[in-house]
This record gives sequence, C-alpha cells and structure tokens, in this order.
Amino acid sequence: MDNEQLKSNLLSSKHWLRLVFMLLYAAVLQLASLVMWALVVVQFLFSLITGTDNQHLRRFGHSLSTYIYDVLKFLCYSSEEKPFPFADWPASNLDPVEEPAASVLPATNASEKAAE
Repeated sequence: MDNEQLKSNLLSSKHWLRLVFMLLYAAVLQLASLVMWALVVVQFLFSLITGTDNQHLRRFGHSLSTYIYDVLKFLCYSSEEKPFPFADWPASNLDPVEEPAASVLPATNASEKAAE
C-alpha cells in the first residue's frame, strides 16, 4: 500500500461514519444485553411460579436475540446492513403455541412407552 492510498483511506468519510455507527451500536448492544438478562430473570420467575414459560416473553426474547445477532454482524463487518432503527425490527417466527424442543418426547420413546 502506498502513502497516497493510505492517506485516502484515512481521510475517507465512509470509514469515519461507519466508526460513529459502530460506537452507537456498541452502546445499544450493551443496553440490549441488559434487557436480555432482565428478560431471562423474568421468564425464569414466571416459569417457576406458573409452571410454564410466557409465550409473549419467549417471542420477544427470540426477536431480541436476533437483533443482538444483527448488531454483532454489523460490528464485525459481516454485514453492511445497519440493524434497527435503520431496518425493521426482527420478527419472531416462533409459533405462539410452539413448545420448546426439550419438552417433546422423541417418537421412539413414546411408542416404546405405549407398548409397555
């Protein structure tokens, strides 16, 4: 790399503007992480008290984790697309009546128990 190209890169507003966005998204990432931990605690308490998780919190947690992933992709240069608020909030594709995978018995175990 020659000096002219280096000087051009250092003076490029594109790089400096991305740095500003990266700093803003890094701060948003910290806030989103705090919200996620609060969600984890509330979901655990809800599950502890009622015996099942809250489907609305599960859907919000899914969309929040997708948002955090999108922010990390932007920060790591894996994506040039800026996440929310410059794009839509990630939709949760979880079915409201969908149960967590851990609570579903495999078909072989259920058929074996029925045969007993």
